[in-house]
Amino acid sequence: MPPLARGALNAVLCHSESVGKLGSAGLVAVMAGAASVMGNVTMPSANAAPCPDAEVIFARGTMEAPGVGDTGEAFVNSLRANVGAKSVGVYPVDYPATTDFPTAVQGIADARAHILATAANCPDTKMVLGGFSQGAAVIGFVTASVVPDGISPADVPAPMPPDVADHVAAVALFGKPSPRFMKVLNNPSVVVGPNYTAKAIDLCVDNDLVCDPQGRSFGIHTQYAEAGLVNQGAAFAASKLQDDWEQQATPPVVPPATLAGAGPSQPSRVQPAQAAQPAQHMGPAPQNLPGPAPAQSPAAPSPTTPAPVAPAPAVPAPVAPLA
Repeated sequence: MPPLARGALNAVLCHSESVGKLGSAGLVAVMAGAASVMGNVTMPSANAAPCPDAEVIFARGTMEAPGVGDTGEAFVNSLRANVGAKSVGVYPVDYPATTDFPTAVQGIADARAHILATAANCPDTKMVLGGFSQGAAVIGFVTASVVPDGISPADVPAPMPPDVADHVAAVALFGKPSPRFMKVLNNPSVVVGPNYTAKAIDLCVDNDLVCDPQGRSFGIHTQYAEAGLVNQGAAFAASKLQDDWEQQATPPVVPPATLAGAGPSQPSRVQPAQAAQPAQHMGPAPQNLPGPAPAQSPAAPSPTTPAPVAPAPAVPAPVAPLA
């Protein structure tokens, strides 16, 4: 395996390069320490309201404690600050998030199930999908419209129905593993599905070994809040939410009723007055109507009514010769 590939795998095993030197015993100690701290950490509440205005469904990164992780918590706090009085629920994707990367499929299945349930039970709630590092890969695969090449459909959850995308306002991915990184792990590239690309933002710190195709540093992989990218992703998601909420508040425009036969492609059913009936009587105009009677067009001759005979032209009287 080339040195870069070995470095990538070693880097994923921990959140600092120094932990990699501790070996397996050190890794166990780090995991035990993380578990002891969990009891003192206040985790975000999942679905604080039955049907909030918005809900963040976030998948944490590798080796982060259960919940949404540091990046996810910073993202939720920034998003709430951007949407004001709107309620924002949080659902942490339930999956191991360990270095046993095939178990990420559990995260794909859990996120998918929760998205479908929210769309069905809270149709007015707008969802924001987010993830960091391995969690960004989980969320990216959840949005996919097809099963990646080389993966058996029996091994992964089926793609979500296309209309579910209408319930998702935004997708925010932080440190999503690059195709180079996924190749090292012998996994397919993460591709956001076409129903979500217009509402997705994919943020990567420059030189991040995980997401930057040319990156070589793993130390900056946890610096998304410090680099301002968390706030950038939250502002993007908030703008998408505001757009969706405005559409919900605006009643649909109902076009005016169209009279039969008045459409541009339909012939008019109203016939000209002079062609409606053949003239039967050409009497004088009624006397009780002011003004001159409107001129009438001569009626077409009827096969049963003789046509009126035009009067003969007047013949001038003979003039006597001058004397």
